Amino acid sequence: MRLLILGGTGPCGLQLIEQALALNHAIVVYARSPQKLPQTITSHPSVTIVSGELMDEEKLSAAMEGVHAVLSALGPAVKNGPFHPSTTPLARAYALLISIMKARNVKRLIALGTASMKDEHDKFSLEFSVLVGGVAIFAHNAYKDVVAIGETIRTAPPEELVWTIARVPLLTEKPDKEVIAGYVGDGKTKTKLSRAAFAAFVLKELEANEWCGKAPLISSP
Repeated sequence: MRLLILGGTGPCGLQLIEQALALNHAIVVYARSPQKLPQTITSHPSVTIVSGELMDEEKLSAAMEGVHAVLSALGPAVKNGPFHPSTTPLARAYALLISIMKARNVKRLIALGTASMKDEHDKFSLEFSVLVGGVAIFAHNAYKDVVAIGETIRTAPPEELVWTIARVPLLTEKPDKEVIAGYVGDGKTKTKLSRAAFAAFVLKELEANEWCGKAPLISSP
């Protein structure tokens, strides 16, 4: 497939790109700062780099041409959490993205999310209540933006957008790709996930389509 990857310069995005290339996908990386990408990616014959801002409709639309699906690792930068803008910039970017996908007839979106995006299938978990509560208090604007991203994606008409939100807990750099998919408080999912496992789940879901219209919490075993 030809895939558009957003958030490709971050740790999760790099994992997505590298694993997608290993599966012989063609990749379009849309990034504000493509110079952050390693040469092994920028020089790869199956990679097209498009430099642009998230709210640049013309450039984002051009990057979407010929794409079969959009994989997004966008999210608030952890180091900027307390200073994240109050204007929900990422949610607004997703609204633009979804409108461009509709215009380009691209229906499949798999996006990074967090447990801050509550789901009707979630149950009470003390660990996740503490984690989400801490983010809501100490990085409130980032929390608000993440919640708004979930609302933006979920309210898109199902005939126009086939979405999956892969909600992640605390992310690690471990190489393990094993993953459990479920919901908060289900007795199976844990509080940690490797970034490699996030990418592996997204690429598996791209083929399997097991979680369309759903927002599972994914974790390491």
